[in-house]
Amino acid sequence: MGKLKFAIIGCGRISFKHIEALVANKDEVELVAVCDIVFDRALSKKVDYEEKTMSKLKINVYDDYEKMLKNEKIDVVAIATESGYHAEIAIRCMENGKNVIVEKPMALSIEDADKMIEVAKINKVKLCVSHQNRFNKPIKRLRAAIEAGDFGKLINGTARILWNRNMGYYQQAPWRGTWRLDGGTLMNQCIHDIDLLQWMFGGEIDTVYSQADTFIRDIEGEDFGVIVIRFKTGAIGIVEGTACVFPKNIEETLSVFGEKGTVVIGGLAVNKIQIWNFENAKNNEIVIACADGKDPDTVYGSGHTPLYKDVIDSINNNRKPLIDGEEGKKAMSIILAAYKSRLTDMPVKFPLDRFSTEEMIGIKTVK
Repeated sequence: MGKLKFAIIGCGRISFKHIEALVANKDEVELVAVCDIVFDRALSKKVDYEEKTMSKLKINVYDDYEKMLKNEKIDVVAIATESGYHAEIAIRCMENGKNVIVEKPMALSIEDADKMIEVAKINKVKLCVSHQNRFNKPIKRLRAAIEAGDFGKLINGTARILWNRNMGYYQQAPWRGTWRLDGGTLMNQCIHDIDLLQWMFGGEIDTVYSQADTFIRDIEGEDFGVIVIRFKTGAIGIVEGTACVFPKNIEETLSVFGEKGTVVIGGLAVNKIQIWNFENAKNNEIVIACADGKDPDTVYGSGHTPLYKDVIDSINNNRKPLIDGEEGKKAMSIILAAYKSRLTDMPVKFPLDRFSTEEMIGIKTVK
């Protein structure tokens, strides 16, 4: 079986992680094209990949992804553009028979997410959403403990994302913080931990309630928000997310509490076990000692490489990727429900049939 041919659309802030993942999986994949509306950004990723792999294969550079789809033989497209364009580009790629890895969030509306899932099925291609933190070793250990029933009855879980994103961050890319192309802190900064929280608790939601506002950043979306999630099991999830911490990031932490166990995972990118206590204590110290001990270079963590490996295997073995469209929709739906709750000041019952970030345009803030 030959190497899978990859292309990247969107060569901005997160694209270096996709280059990193391609390089790490170079025995099974090769990059054939890069695309960005700013040609020089795409060119820089081509050069970066060539330098890291010593590749002598021709990598074509585009500023129009439609031309790229027409001209290139591609198996998988990685989409790392502004969030508001994810759905449109992914659908066009899948309609052209390409498998897709799309950055979070997969879309900014329930309707678009559902269409992406439908198009993937119709065209018999793989759709993967890049929630790469599911591949962190401590997260995988936690998931295994839940599946083994080590917690007994699950009671509650918390996701805390206490970060600083100053105005320079938003001014660097003016689409950030807008309702049409991004959303606020909950959708941009918090979605990975919301995904982990709902994954640990089974993903079946009863109701969502939220309070959020825009306090000090000059953006449309919220810069601080909380979400209370009631799962159908009765367990309760709490999300606290902010871009307003002074003067720098404090933590990104996932905690799970049950009748027979407590786990807290923190670190720069939910990559360190901080607490691991179970009623059956024989493995507690061993697990902590074997957990990842070194923070990654950035908050993006190290999960893109195994996520790419999972997608490669899913194509070669004709199975679903771990984080397919249905899985990728779950965290996004919780956040959209939180936005609807903020708009109506009422709890929102699941399933959420329709809603989009654009429905938040014009909402008043505390400013």
